[in-house]
Amino acid sequence: MTVETAALLLAGFAVLVGGAELLVRGAARVAELSGMTPLVIGLTVVACGTSAPELAVNVGAAWRGQPDIALGNVVGSNIFNILAILGCSALAAPLSIGAQVIRRELPIMIAAGAGVLVLSSDQCIGRAEGVVLLAALAAYVAYAVRAGRSAAGSAPASRPAPVGPSQKTAGRILRQVLLIVAGLALLALGTRWVVSGATAMAQAMGVSELVIGLTIVAIGTGLPELATSVLATVRGQRDIAVGNVVGSCIFNLLGILGVSGLLCPLQVARAALWFDLPFMVVASLFCLPLFITGGVLSRWEGALFLAYYAAYLAYLVLDAAGHPAFPAYRNVMLLSVVPVTLAVAGTAYLQWARARRAGARN
Repeated sequence: MTVETAALLLAGFAVLVGGAELLVRGAARVAELSGMTPLVIGLTVVACGTSAPELAVNVGAAWRGQPDIALGNVVGSNIFNILAILGCSALAAPLSIGAQVIRRELPIMIAAGAGVLVLSSDQCIGRAEGVVLLAALAAYVAYAVRAGRSAAGSAPASRPAPVGPSQKTAGRILRQVLLIVAGLALLALGTRWVVSGATAMAQAMGVSELVIGLTIVAIGTGLPELATSVLATVRGQRDIAVGNVVGSCIFNLLGILGVSGLLCPLQVARAALWFDLPFMVVASLFCLPLFITGGVLSRWEGALFLAYYAAYLAYLVLDAAGHPAFPAYRNVMLLSVVPVTLAVAGTAYLQWARARRAGARN
């Protein structure tokens, strides 16, 4: 890998993050004026804005006929969102998980992942699948916004009222529009640099584009979600932190893959179909018992999420390098990590069931 390639990749990530920051700032302000709750803002506007780098990268990759980078970016970003971003956020401060997320958004995220896995069973996400995914996204966003406005309308009277239409001056709206346009322009520039740099890196290192998409590109385009969620957690805005992660995962699966499939049918590599996609679904399922237990993601659970992500990265690196230790490591993943996952999930479920019985008696 040349210095020029590394510089191009780093500059692309920096521009993507800057563009996403401008886009999120403008979009969040517009959403604020509409009177939506912080959770819905996190699930929709902030999630879509922080997922804009993934969308930009995928549009560029699909347009250039690089399906492995497009698919790897989405799958790798979701795994990074769930395990790394939630893990880092929980380490910063225990995350309180709202009942709405447990009842609605988390099952939708799991169902979206399972649906993409099913649609990919023929090793192709084509235009028909793209239409299905985008229709599902439109239905979800409409439902989330409607439910969020209902929740805002039923909030206690002591809560500050949303800003009224009379206060939405033309100057304020124009400033937000200019921020959004500037963010989109930076995202367009950043995607060209990231895709070009990642492709050159894959060719120079002899690593498949799928692995590059699952790791370097996915982590780089996931930086806006990481920064947003950790900052929101530190500031006590836990609903935005959790909503950003869950909403981004849903948007990645339904929106970004849908648009990518419409632009150019994506061929799904066997490695992604048999390992990465199922691992993404399992990571989503792993959240459910931890979220249910007391409605809090604790620091030790956050550390466990990060350990899982490190194990996943090690698996990819050893596999890509053809390392002689890979078969043994794969067996360790199957014989130790999976039982540990089941044990933690089972313990969490038993704790939740015990707490629920105790609450029923009281």
